[in-house]
Amino acid sequence: MTLFFDHQFANPSGAHRMARRSRAAIDDAREIVAEALGFDPHGIVFTSGGTEADNLAVRGVCEATGTTALCPATEHHAVLHPVEAVGGRHVHVDAGGNVDLEHLAVQLAADAGPPVGLVSAMLVNNESGVIADLDAVAEVVHEHAPGALLHTDAVQGVNWVDIAATAQAADLLSLSAHKFGGPKGVGVLAIRPGVTLSAQQLGGGQEADRRSGTHNTAGIAALGAALGELNGSRDDEIQRIREMADRLADGLVAAIDGCIETVERSSRAAGICQLLIDGIETEALLVLLDRFDVMASAAASCASGAMEPSHVLAAMGVERQAAAGSLRLSLGWCTEPWEVDRVLEAIPACVEQLR
Repeated sequence: MTLFFDHQFANPSGAHRMARRSRAAIDDAREIVAEALGFDPHGIVFTSGGTEADNLAVRGVCEATGTTALCPATEHHAVLHPVEAVGGRHVHVDAGGNVDLEHLAVQLAADAGPPVGLVSAMLVNNESGVIADLDAVAEVVHEHAPGALLHTDAVQGVNWVDIAATAQAADLLSLSAHKFGGPKGVGVLAIRPGVTLSAQQLGGGQEADRRSGTHNTAGIAALGAALGELNGSRDDEIQRIREMADRLADGLVAAIDGCIETVERSSRAAGICQLLIDGIETEALLVLLDRFDVMASAAASCASGAMEPSHVLAAMGVERQAAAGSLRLSLGWCTEPWEVDRVLEAIPACVEQLR
């Protein structure tokens, strides 16, 4: 990124040599992203992050087609709120956080206003780590609403699955660079050929009139570099991180009475460990853990600090009292085994103190 901050800082929309170099860097990143996601380079739209990408997908498609949208009740608020804004509805999930395909079919067939033009289903849930079966969702959508598109918020999933293989059924896909080692403030909406959407940000017509605004060249170049590195190391990292996450969960469940995992390990991403701890309130636990330099979360990071229980757990049928003791621990490329050891000492001690 330093190159584009210090030297090659021209606006890539310009015509002179320095501008062309900036544009070339963006084009290179576009090619890397397209290959990694299994999309055409012309369908890669750079945004300010996952939230903008989700909004562009949901509102853009529904406004362009005069339709509404559906999404599971466990979606990130960056999808939930746009779906609600276009008059959309929520789809139930089961106790394991999986999309209720029967309820999806009912909602697609319901005569309740505008037709459904988009279904959005998160690839990996950001709280529970549940990996969605997009192929099964797409099959139901195509059967009951053949003209509807499938969008997936893959912000949390890019580290844990091969996107090109697992999201082939998606017509639109959202990413955010900060989830895989890139900077905050830059993301992607990938769009299949033939998808029409209404731009949500008007101006100079950048990104083929789909997202106006001067490009964040440094951020886009970094996004491409980070995604390229991730694609070369994902499989080995998943195995390494899964072993640490399983050891972490096993140790905490064994050491703390009334501690359980929220979902089956076989259905969740390797780096997300969500637990329910009986007899505590997570907000108090987080304060104590901070003294041990353990950085954890009650739910989604952007919702931590709010005393309301997780909407994800509520949709999964977890009672409010149990959800008050939810704890999300995230592991990633920078996590080392000694950190797991430290957490296995800190959390049981803090829970005992609170009890």
